Amino acid sequence: MGKIGVQMETLKDIGSYQYAANNIIPGYKPPGYNALRGPLLQRERAHTEKLLEPIKGTWRLKGVSIVTDGWTDAQRRPLINFMAVSDGDPMFLRAVDGSKEYKDRHYMADLMRQVIEEVKPQNVVQIITDNASVCKSASRLIEAEYPTIFWTPCVVHTLNLALKNICAAKNTEANEIVLKLIKTSLRTMVISEAWNAYKEDDVRKVATVKNLILNNSWWDKVDYILSFTGPIYDMLRMADINKPILHLIYEMWDSMIERVKESIYKHENKELSEYSAFFDVVYRIIIDRWTKSCTPLHCLAHSLNPRYYTPQWLEGAPNRIPPHLDNEISSERVKCLHRYFTDPEERKAVFQEFPKFVGSLDFYSSFDCLQDRWNLEPKEWWLNYGSFTPILQRLALKLLGQPCSSSCERNWSTYSFIHSLKRNKITPKRAEDLVFVHTNLRLLSRKSEKYRIGQSRMWDIGGDIIEPFDAVNSLEMASLSFDEPILEQEIIGEPSNVMENEDDEM
Repeated sequence: MGKIGVQMETLKDIGSYQYAANNIIPGYKPPGYNALRGPLLQRERAHTEKLLEPIKGTWRLKGVSIVTDGWTDAQRRPLINFMAVSDGDPMFLRAVDGSKEYKDRHYMADLMRQVIEEVKPQNVVQIITDNASVCKSASRLIEAEYPTIFWTPCVVHTLNLALKNICAAKNTEANEIVLKLIKTSLRTMVISEAWNAYKEDDVRKVATVKNLILNNSWWDKVDYILSFTGPIYDMLRMADINKPILHLIYEMWDSMIERVKESIYKHENKELSEYSAFFDVVYRIIIDRWTKSCTPLHCLAHSLNPRYYTPQWLEGAPNRIPPHLDNEISSERVKCLHRYFTDPEERKAVFQEFPKFVGSLDFYSSFDCLQDRWNLEPKEWWLNYGSFTPILQRLALKLLGQPCSSSCERNWSTYSFIHSLKRNKITPKRAEDLVFVHTNLRLLSRKSEKYRIGQSRMWDIGGDIIEPFDAVNSLEMASLSFDEPILEQEIIGEPSNVMENEDDEM
């Protein structure tokens, strides 16, 4: 056993999988192909499920969001993904193969219902999907069946649709934004001898492209487009994470619109009180998208953020008012509370608690309590002071732990790695088991002490980095061909034959 022990230590140094695959270890018989793909995988999944039980045990108090989106695997099968996210912890639940199903609202609602029952209805705060009509219709069925579960459109998808609308050719020439990413490479390309000799049968297009790319005024126009779409992109990047920011979304939309306005008005040399025809177009697009995606849950979560009642926040921008003085927020908050508290006596109690919180009455008038509204994170404040309004505290602690996005790109990256073109014969069920084990063991590893200290500290943090919008200059195009139809359309401005549905189907 001593020799085996030395060899096992060697595995840690040079990679266990590579060593075990290429060397015979005396006394050790590796599992066979059928065992790995069958009973051992099922055993590991069952073991992982047991390890997840402590996290599931917190859902009753913390609440959980069920997020779902779609993907297509290597064999072009449509998969529907379900995750449970609570307090920033994304847990993989299942990926359903919908290739043989008619994916109408009843089918989608049935899948949602199965997941809700698995998670327990009393634990679920919201279901987050994209804006596809079938998801919206299915979620309405779920809301009717489970009154305390809200459907929330994915903020990332909503912002993407807003950007598409703004960047449509009929509104702006913002399709040229993509060229900013490769400005240096483009200029190098068009001054090369190879470019001058390129496509001799279409000299006009070649010359037009060269003149545009070498024209500083044209690049100034691209910079302007980037400046007023930058705030939208920044919000999109902030929303495209699992962190609990549901309670920040209402204010983020308002701030984003103000930043867009400032950028456009600065370019047009106008006072903010003047009229801008272009901003009016952009504003109506953004407001239309926000109106379609804002829910009573956003308003209630916004109302329960202690910071939005502080002088520091109210004085941070013009025209800010505390949430309880905003008619829209107040109306939606009341709708939400009526759904949560159907019992008249309980609803009366929470309606009595809310004025104490917003009006800083009784215990909430203490110096520390008022100061900490700004100094502490909202959830920390409720944990410290919320026991004096217990019903409101329980609700606040649930809402302050919820995400706003249904995007699970890292999960689909794991799925595509496992079910790649080289491994395209893996059945959806086996691929799902592998993704379940991989994704959830990753979640568990983030909660270990080794994730916070030592050489492996925060080993996967790159996946959560929010890239700055001005970092695009660091990207270069290794190979660029004018034969690409999309590139030709962006530069020459010729119309595309591809029409996109604003509310993309999942």
